[in-house]
Amino acid sequence: MNGTQWILFILLVQVVHFLGTWKLYVKAGRKAWEAAIPIYNAVVLMQIINRPKWWVILLFIPIINLLMFPVLWVETIRSYRRNTTLESWLVIFTLGFYIYYVNYALDVKYIEDRSLQPKTAMGEWVSSIVFAVVAATLVHTYFIQPYVIPTGSLERTLRVGDFLFVSKFHYGARTPMTTVAAPMVHDTLPVVGVPSYLKKPQLPYFRLPGFTKVDRNDIVVFSWPADTVRRFFKREAGVKKPIDKKSNYVKRCVGVPGDSLEVRNGYVFINGKQLELPGSAKPQYDYTIYSSKGVSSRLLEKIGVTDFTRKYLSNALNQQQAQAVNQYLLGYDQGENNQLELYTKSSGIPTTTIKKFGLSLREVTDRERLVPLTDDMVAVLRGDTSIDSVVQKITPKGRRGTNLFPQSPDYNWNYSQLGAIYIPKKGTTVDLNLRTLPLYKKIIRDYELNTISVSGNQISINDDVANSYTFKQDYYWMMGDNRDHSEDSRAWGYVPENHIVGTPIFIWMSFDNFTENITNWRPRWNRVFTTVNGDGEPQSYFKYFLILLAAYFVGSWLWKRKKSNQA
Repeated sequence: MNGTQWILFILLVQVVHFLGTWKLYVKAGRKAWEAAIPIYNAVVLMQIINRPKWWVILLFIPIINLLMFPVLWVETIRSYRRNTTLESWLVIFTLGFYIYYVNYALDVKYIEDRSLQPKTAMGEWVSSIVFAVVAATLVHTYFIQPYVIPTGSLERTLRVGDFLFVSKFHYGARTPMTTVAAPMVHDTLPVVGVPSYLKKPQLPYFRLPGFTKVDRNDIVVFSWPADTVRRFFKREAGVKKPIDKKSNYVKRCVGVPGDSLEVRNGYVFINGKQLELPGSAKPQYDYTIYSSKGVSSRLLEKIGVTDFTRKYLSNALNQQQAQAVNQYLLGYDQGENNQLELYTKSSGIPTTTIKKFGLSLREVTDRERLVPLTDDMVAVLRGDTSIDSVVQKITPKGRRGTNLFPQSPDYNWNYSQLGAIYIPKKGTTVDLNLRTLPLYKKIIRDYELNTISVSGNQISINDDVANSYTFKQDYYWMMGDNRDHSEDSRAWGYVPENHIVGTPIFIWMSFDNFTENITNWRPRWNRVFTTVNGDGEPQSYFKYFLILLAAYFVGSWLWKRKKSNQA
């Protein structure tokens, strides 16, 4: 909806409100015209229903207002002695239009000093639930949102199974553009699996003031620009989602508006200089490890490598043994001498299972293994006498990768070699020709909503011939720290400013084996209550939290004991 449409919609709402309530205003000792003046009528209504005037603010906060309207409908009819449960449900299910019946068909009397205390335990319970949902939705939408790391694209800076609190106020909260949506859920309603929102009406993009801007090296949560997925891991036709209902991704911002970015041998260069990451960053690259004695799985485990495959040789398995090992297998194959080749994740097959079911297994340690490693892991391996060499896997320049931005044969880029590329800044102008169009086409067409057509060598935007383009908003370049295993801007390009959600501030809980059955989850206590961004090593505040928690309980106990002694 554009500005004119929104003004007309708001005026329509005011007319509907006036026609449905003016008699009730008069019976409360007010003037009929007071029900017709926008905003002022809401202030007067709060006085009529004996609720605080600041509630008016909640009526203009997207999503929160959806929760407040039913509350006001119920409060309005109760101010005129319509207190039954049936009438409360009627006013909600008729979207407030039951008030018309009360206004015109019933001879009601206004209760001036109506008690706001619920008269039943059920009423008190409902009031508490409504207050909690409104408060939680307000915090979730505009201040802090919980988030869990589902994939390894930021390993080892952020681990799969890290539970985060994401600040929306650092960069300024993005007000919801989707006006009709279920609170406290994102794009899908749990259990039923249907969309949690209506696509229309939509509010224009607006961001509240923040106290910082997205900076280079920040870890950022954003709406995935390329998202057309209704449900992950399910093959079906794509859907077009509103910006604020696209799937949330978390990556590191390596390029800000106005930067010239290049990837050389996997490393990011900004304006010709290699990007220096903060101390909290733990980037990983793929390395091939060679050892004539075989690369030991135990050695990899010892230095903290978890992303590798184990291979076991096994004799034929009976049905009971096969069922026991099946839960640990990634796959299997028929080997030589009628032996089975069993493949598992790095955790392997537990010793207890091997002993319990009498399995005859022998792990094969290959002489060559490809694994993602941090710089610290590489240093340890190169210092180990059992390892012959550790060589980074780098795709050479000029070899075109797959699923790579800008999806054009004119650019022979890959994950190791990319660019140089300009990151658009609001208000700047770039030359536009057939060579540069693939870089900016998605911005011009999808993010800034223009039409593009090409005829021969001539490019037209909105039916006007164009040889340049001026950007309407800022853009960012996001990459995962697990550089060879991250689908990021190298795959789908720039992240528009209106897609930015916030930044993680700390990890409040973390679990190993998060992608497995919940019974296999193991807390990573060293990551609980640790910071995310920053220059130094992540700092844990868990012990201070435990001290404060203990002090609270001890203080409460002492206070209650003192009061009981005084009594």
